[in-house]
Amino acid sequence: MNLLFLMTDQHRVDTLGCYGNPHVATPNLDRLAATGTRFDRFYTPTAICTPARASLLTGQAPFRHRLLANYERNVGYLEDLREDAFTFPSALRERGYQLGLIGKWHGGTSRNAASYGFDGPDLPGWHNPVDHPDYLDYLAERGLPPYRISDLVRGTTPNGNPGNLLAARLHQPVEATFEHYLATRAIEHLERYAAGGRPFFLATHFFGPHLPYLLPDEYFDMYDPDLVELPPSIAETFEGKPPVQRNYSDHWTFDTIPIEVTRKLIAVYWGYVTLIDQQIGRILDRLDELGLAGETSVFFTADHGEFTGAHRLHDKGPAMYEDIYRIPGIVRVPGAQPQVRNEFVTLTDCTATILELAGCDARPAVDSRSLVPLVRGEHPEWPGELLAEFHGHHFPYPQRMIRDDRYKLVVNPESVNELYDLHADPHELSNRYPHPELAPVRRRLMRRLYDLLRERGDNFYHWMTPMYDIGASDYDPTLSAFEKEGPN
Repeated sequence: MNLLFLMTDQHRVDTLGCYGNPHVATPNLDRLAATGTRFDRFYTPTAICTPARASLLTGQAPFRHRLLANYERNVGYLEDLREDAFTFPSALRERGYQLGLIGKWHGGTSRNAASYGFDGPDLPGWHNPVDHPDYLDYLAERGLPPYRISDLVRGTTPNGNPGNLLAARLHQPVEATFEHYLATRAIEHLERYAAGGRPFFLATHFFGPHLPYLLPDEYFDMYDPDLVELPPSIAETFEGKPPVQRNYSDHWTFDTIPIEVTRKLIAVYWGYVTLIDQQIGRILDRLDELGLAGETSVFFTADHGEFTGAHRLHDKGPAMYEDIYRIPGIVRVPGAQPQVRNEFVTLTDCTATILELAGCDARPAVDSRSLVPLVRGEHPEWPGELLAEFHGHHFPYPQRMIRDDRYKLVVNPESVNELYDLHADPHELSNRYPHPELAPVRRRLMRRLYDLLRERGDNFYHWMTPMYDIGASDYDPTLSAFEKEGPN
């Protein structure tokens, strides 16, 4: 079985037609969803690039693989996986697979994708490396103009300095964009692997639609900002929420940007999604032309989501809202019937799925569950709740989250906890943690989270002292070891 893994960065699930967006043109991903399994409740294990990608690589939760932050603003965590860490490419290589990774790596500093056996240009970092020699050669060979931007969009920070770049016009034709370049290199590898006579795993990791949104005029102006319905959570007041969220809003300069510019930013983000969809379409079309579709499983997902103004925020950060934790997830396996599934699944579950489809032992991917039974239309026993975690980025900020069909609990040891009723408050505007009528829900979720973390070996459960509604009669005596062991 061949494996084609398509991944975007910082991609909101509600920008795809197959997930209900009536305005954004995503015909290629919609086609993939219509012929495969679309997971409606697909989540990242953590809403930050490097830890999420390391979870995909290992099939382990971040607390276990311990690659907990992006290296650009690392706060003292490890910057590479341990040498003895299990990774799925090592298992595929033992099965004779050809391995390719085109695009964003962002999985460590001293070891790159080639260190794990992947072919492809070495493209480190978090944004399009437009000065990379291979990209410059690509432009030169085709007589295409170099990268140049204008009309920069940014706000003003509290100290009066220009804020982070959010968007700009790119003065290149589509064929010169980094996205087109990545798809071209992926197609070249696909053709080579098809001729190689051995099964292949080929990943294409786009750097977008991560901000800043740098697009040619055709895509920068593709969508009328008047089409944009602002996210209801733009009404966020941060009342009763952890103060770090308001601070992040200031950091991302939301209140210094006119609301019409926010609409334009969202419209430009939509244009970025369409640009990437078209490049994915080129790859999928070539897969069909090579006659490989019937023997190739195709995945599409993202490492995490993006705020784009939701909760008066941009980018991502220490706020465990659906906007950045729920992500697109589509899997097409030859012979499986199209469907939509509603189980809670995660990016980490892709690891065991890849291993099973390749005929490898999936047990070393200890925090991963194969999605193959779900894709094949079966109904195995499946957890009714989801766990996620965060460890900080610009500064340490530990968080754990549990959500079930209706409620979400977020434990913030450094601040106030959060509880959301996702049926009554789907946009997570009202923190109901202190509400007495939800005390039974709060206690139930807190106890369940405590038990699950302890079963996994995540020492965060040590933070969950009796003040967090783990009653003394329920509390484990080993908690006295907190000061000695500390949280992960």
